Amino acid sequence: MPLRSPLSGETLRFAIFPLPGALLFPGMHLPLHIFEDRYRAMISDAMARDRKIGMIQPRGPGDPAPLYEVGCLGHIEQIEAHDDGRYDILLSGLKRFTLIGEVDSPTPFRRIEAQIWDEREDDEVLSSIERASLEQEAKAFAESMDYQVDWESVSRLDDYSMVNGTAQVVPFDSAAKQALLEARGLSERAALIVQLLQFFGARSGPTDPATLQ
Repeated sequence: MPLRSPLSGETLRFAIFPLPGALLFPGMHLPLHIFEDRYRAMISDAMARDRKIGMIQPRGPGDPAPLYEVGCLGHIEQIEAHDDGRYDILLSGLKRFTLIGEVDSPTPFRRIEAQIWDEREDDEVLSSIERASLEQEAKAFAESMDYQVDWESVSRLDDYSMVNGTAQVVPFDSAAKQALLEARGLSERAALIVQLLQFFGARSGPTDPATLQ
């Protein structure tokens, strides 16, 4: 059974790009390089329609692979077409959605019907303790992985951008990243990020990525 969204919005049909480990959050941006024939066709189709595609993770192997139940609808904000048919796009996150089911389609790419979440997390703020804990664990994790981060710029981000931006880029496994996508509210997501940073940071090194199954 699909997960219930916190607030029920409209039902839409759209193409999906099932990509493991790649998350898109509302208000965030995701650069993508499109090279497979079926996804080139998907981008061409989306550009001829409304420039929208859904990002959703597969939950296992197979073709077609089974899908997780929550993803994020995106808008193609920028596109660069290459002479050989490849695309570089910048996808802007709109709203999360709950999968209802797949739609029969003659296209080489998959289409789904989904219920769009009616949500406004950009108005939420973290407590000073929540923000400090998130920044502290993010710094400790980056140091353990030898990542170079402009922490001065990070400190200037609002809570919405800080939480969702971190959730989108952290190098966790698909299951952990899916849990972040499904977390409802900035405080819940920030707390989960902190837990996962501690878990992965304690078990990982620059050449030893951890997984959470």
